[in-house]
Amino acid sequence: MNALRILIVTLSLAAVPAITLAADARQAYRQQWALQLAEPDAGAYRLMLDEAIYRSAVSPQLADVQVFNAQGQALPAALLAADQPLAQAAQWATLPWFPLPPLAGSAADDLQLLTERNTDGSVRRVEARLGRRGGTVQPAGWLVDASALKTGVHALRLDWQAQSALQARVRVDASDDLRDWQRVADDVPLVDLQHDGRRLQQRRIEIGRQAKYFRILPIGADALPPLSTVQAEQMQAAQAIHWHWQSLTGAAGKPGEFEYTLEGRFPIGQADITTAENSVVQWTLLSRDDPGQPWQVRAGPWVAYQLQDAARRRQSQAQSLPGSTRDRYWKLVADQAQDLPAPTLKLGYQPEALVFLSQGAPPYTVAAGSVRALRRDAPVGTVIAQLREQQGAQWQPALASVQGPAQVLAGDAALTAPRDWKQWLLWGLLVLGVLVVGGFAVSLLRQKPEAP
Repeated sequence: MNALRILIVTLSLAAVPAITLAADARQAYRQQWALQLAEPDAGAYRLMLDEAIYRSAVSPQLADVQVFNAQGQALPAALLAADQPLAQAAQWATLPWFPLPPLAGSAADDLQLLTERNTDGSVRRVEARLGRRGGTVQPAGWLVDASALKTGVHALRLDWQAQSALQARVRVDASDDLRDWQRVADDVPLVDLQHDGRRLQQRRIEIGRQAKYFRILPIGADALPPLSTVQAEQMQAAQAIHWHWQSLTGAAGKPGEFEYTLEGRFPIGQADITTAENSVVQWTLLSRDDPGQPWQVRAGPWVAYQLQDAARRRQSQAQSLPGSTRDRYWKLVADQAQDLPAPTLKLGYQPEALVFLSQGAPPYTVAAGSVRALRRDAPVGTVIAQLREQQGAQWQPALASVQGPAQVLAGDAALTAPRDWKQWLLWGLLVLGVLVVGGFAVSLLRQKPEAP
């Protein structure tokens, strides 16, 4: 009976860590950050990873970065590279707009506009001349000037002064010369309703093309609200993604060799070299993720130079790596073994995006840094594809951002590999069994044989 009690106690103690982690999975991480949501009810969000998250993570695949809800439950999430469409933030621009006078019935298509332009081609003043065919008078519309944009307009977002209620339909025409117009959107609802402390709004108009001017006209006798602002969501262009840089100080090894340590799991894709003085050296860049692994060539050999004169500073271009890597250890090797001052190694990366779906109650947090937890990328792409069918091809998840300083969870204890409790338990049970059997054997040996 005593042996059975010991076994029960042992099993209970072994189950304590598992019960604790099941109660709140965040306790397996080093630290977390509170998230601020741009749109509280968007359902899908895009979090651009910042430097602090990269520095806290330890997983080579960045599998130890996870979003949680207020109950400590992990949310469905997937990591996207910086050049994937969902990882890029939408670009918005405020456009000038002009009120149009009322149109007379079917003469809506006979709108003639006389405009005054500035030297850059933008509209300064609009004068409308209307065809007169009789009929009822329609409400006014708006003329939007998008001539300053370099890319196409994915959508227009209208802001108007608050009123009791709005339910109207509009159409949108596009033109490059204010004379010939083409229909680009028809029967678009504009809604602004309030009831029981809640508000329902529809201010977005899908465009999906490039034009200098857009005119927004009501359909039928629908009244339009007093407009205050027009914003354009620009189409994603093939533009250069900003690079972020980590500057590392090297430690000299053999002559002409310098080693560096990168603190964090940054997706390094470029490398550059700077020196305190003028220099011209041919370098080869190598890296590895563990001191026991062999070095791998990442770039070079290439000639890196820096020339500073009285007028300006000239230096070689950054080197692109064949692919991104999260290696922690880096080494520069000069083509000639010579005594050189340690150059500064600059490693460039493009921040990735963690796309997640909201579940459970907010506030949401993002946790990073663990050797015990593992995020499995969820198939959020299926959900995103369905949302894009509903919202348009250029739709993106709403933006989420880190708010405030990091909050410590398990701290550095999250970086310690967990003990193999099953193995220890099996060994314990084996030893316990041996002791029990031995105890029974000794007890039998001590018993005196009965007299015949």
